[in-house]
Amino acid sequence: MKTVAIIPARGGSKGLKRKNILPLLNIPLIAYSIKSGVNSRNIDMVMVSTEDEEIARVSKEAGAEVPFMRPFELAADDTPTLDVLKFTIEKLEEHSRVKIDNIVLLQPTSPLRNHLHIDEAFKIFLNNGRKPVVSVTEAKTHPNMVKKIDNNQLVNFLETSDTVTRRQDLTKVYELNGAIYITTREKIMDENRIYGDEVYPYQMEKQYSVDIDDRFDFLLAELLMKEMRM
Repeated sequence: MKTVAIIPARGGSKGLKRKNILPLLNIPLIAYSIKSGVNSRNIDMVMVSTEDEEIARVSKEAGAEVPFMRPFELAADDTPTLDVLKFTIEKLEEHSRVKIDNIVLLQPTSPLRNHLHIDEAFKIFLNNGRKPVVSVTEAKTHPNMVKKIDNNQLVNFLETSDTVTRRQDLTKVYELNGAIYITTREKIMDENRIYGDEVYPYQMEKQYSVDIDDRFDFLLAELLMKEMRM
């Protein structure tokens, strides 16, 4: 089976300008995701999908392949990731003339995810008959604690919120951390989705789950990496 890691990295970003190649401890942010894919024993190829020439150059220097550029119309703020994956699979198969079996989506904004995380998640993927796997971390805020403002009053966001208020008494809930998505070519190309109702979790600890969107996230990642001496 051929497994390809796809790292989508467009040049435009609103929260943090040029974040995909910003130096994080003197290394471009995207290089951490490339390294994690290259070092995974389950990934045959790591490629970056971008419309940006500088990102393409930096990615190649970090060890990724950029066999073609992404069209600008697929690099807008509102471009669905699924559309990017479908285009990339079609173009890559046309380019390499080899059918892809599995896709590992690695967001470039998760620099603390490493190859061991990918390999552990891939084991879950294989053990469950190649059903999709996504990485999660325990949610910081439980849905029961989330409120909304209605008529200037604070009310429960969930209509069915129970009366438990102590965090330790609440059922654990998890959120996607954006670090790892593993799926099949068929799921993307034939079913038009990355995962469906049957999807398995790969649980990651909070310190590895930082997803960089703004300056605060960037500084947090930098601090954690220094603490862990990455």
